[in-house]
Amino acid sequence: MLTWDDFDEKEENKGSADLKEQVIEKTIVEKTVAAEESKPDSSSYSSASSDRKDKAIAGLDNLDTEAGLADLEGASARVSVDEKQMINCRADVNQLVPFKYDWAWQKYLDGSANHWMPQEVNMTADIALWKNKDGLTDDERRIVMRNLGFFSTADSLVANNIVLTVYKQITNPECRQYLLRQALEEAIHTHAYQYVIESLGIDEGEIFNMYREVPSVARKAAWALPFTKSLSDENFKTGTLETDKTLLRNLIAFYCVLEGIFFYCGFTQILSMGNRNKMTGTAEQFQYILRDESMHVNFGIDMINQIKLENPELWDEAMQEEAAEMILQGTALEIEYAKDTMPTGILGMNADMMAEYLHFIANRRLTQIGLAEEFPNATNPFPWMSEIMDLRKEKNFFETRVIEYQTGGALTWD
Repeated sequence: MLTWDDFDEKEENKGSADLKEQVIEKTIVEKTVAAEESKPDSSSYSSASSDRKDKAIAGLDNLDTEAGLADLEGASARVSVDEKQMINCRADVNQLVPFKYDWAWQKYLDGSANHWMPQEVNMTADIALWKNKDGLTDDERRIVMRNLGFFSTADSLVANNIVLTVYKQITNPECRQYLLRQALEEAIHTHAYQYVIESLGIDEGEIFNMYREVPSVARKAAWALPFTKSLSDENFKTGTLETDKTLLRNLIAFYCVLEGIFFYCGFTQILSMGNRNKMTGTAEQFQYILRDESMHVNFGIDMINQIKLENPELWDEAMQEEAAEMILQGTALEIEYAKDTMPTGILGMNADMMAEYLHFIANRRLTQIGLAEEFPNATNPFPWMSEIMDLRKEKNFFETRVIEYQTGGALTWD
């Protein structure tokens, strides 16, 4: 039953609510008035906007189109094929067609058609094997660790060399197009090593500092670094006999030695492990990387030979002797690395067999740039490496990812 006391209480509450509503309404009104007063004068705003637009348009009146063309290293007229060159060319570096070097454009198309990403590879079996204390021998673990340590550093060096030095010195647009593709692939390779390291739960500090702490890895990195450093000076420019030779020397170091020799011991070791059904995910990633790197080497050698053809004065007796010595030094360092990573026989190979294989590879690099072989009768003790590199070999789609992963075209290995 409602009593007078209840009624009085409700009236009191009603009065309190009414008072609250009045206070809120007053506050809203005061804030609205303050906001209106703080607004800039619309006419003043319109005037400032108009002045800004006029100033922006006026700034275009003195635009120097000739200076813009100079910054693009362009020519004032359309470019003919004969005007294009590998280095020291003042034809428009942005004009792709007409192509002068069809081989460079074809390699760009082939690389693009064979795009891959590390996450596409299943690492489940590798993780289980790596975490099983009896899954791999100590020698097998050493091989995995050493190669991840070296390759994670080496591909970063190559990427830096392309982006910071080589790209700006090569003046042919179709070659530049491939260099951009190669830079992307080097980034994917670095990603792949990181993906393997994370998947296996390996100490990243140990891996990424190996080039400082493990002599056989450190010596290879120390050999390669000076070549990039010599070109990384912002004032470096080709156009003289000395600087053109410096660029050619850099290209030989990176394409014939770093990518053309330093990678092959590690590739062979990891792929041999995959052949024995061990670390199959890691081996599959290395197989895709090897496919990319083989094309990088072929492209680099074509570029080196084209520079030699267009600038024969660079390829004098002294330069030929230096190039041969560089390849021999790279071979010796890679043999050191082989002895360090497998002091005893393992995975159907040993350091002596690897030395024979590296002599075979060195002969190939020498002859590819027009020099004589240094290791007569050297043979390939690992013929299965050629089979692994054959992209046309079919695989069971449900067993693993198809190696010939292409959106179009077909690769050839010359």
